[in-house]
Amino acid sequence: MYSDPATWDRINSFAVVSYIPEPLAGFLDKLRQELVPNCFLRAHVTILPPRPICASPEAVWETVRTLAPLCPPFEVEMTQVEVFPVSDVIYVGIGGGREELRNMHAAFNVEGFLCHEPYPYDPHITLAQDLKGDEVDELARVARIRWAECTLPKTFRVDQVVFVQSTRRNQWLDLGESALGHPDSRLVGELVDLMAG
Repeated sequence: MYSDPATWDRINSFAVVSYIPEPLAGFLDKLRQELVPNCFLRAHVTILPPRPICASPEAVWETVRTLAPLCPPFEVEMTQVEVFPVSDVIYVGIGGGREELRNMHAAFNVEGFLCHEPYPYDPHITLAQDLKGDEVDELARVARIRWAECTLPKTFRVDQVVFVQSTRRNQWLDLGESALGHPDSRLVGELVDLMAG
């Protein structure tokens, strides 16, 4: 399940994401590099934001592998460039697929992955974060221009999830991936209800 780098470089910060496929991923990666030159994270939608875990990575990965097949694949529609007012994160909003992502977040935020997050979960595609206050308006302006220039379809399919771990170098290690279930799989909303009950 694990790959390099060495264990000392890893930190207790894990997440579940779905990578955006090409060619849209290439466009988004290039845009992120333009806005934040030292950002090398692959374009993705986050299902569970980074958090410390209170169980072994193997146990948490087993939870992900068990839950993922119960979630049917779905389409995500990206909307416009926006800025979160408190954190100054520049992002692309999500229209279609928003409810499915919320349901997956609720279903996966259990057991060793359970975390009380600082902000309510709001599905989005991050373009830039950790900015200086005077950079935000100009970078958001550039992001809006580039996004308007994008001629690619602004939709993608979420059909797998990836379990990742952060490192001290602000990179992610892919620890495992799991395919979502078939379109006729039990609705993840039912799974959320079961977990709550």
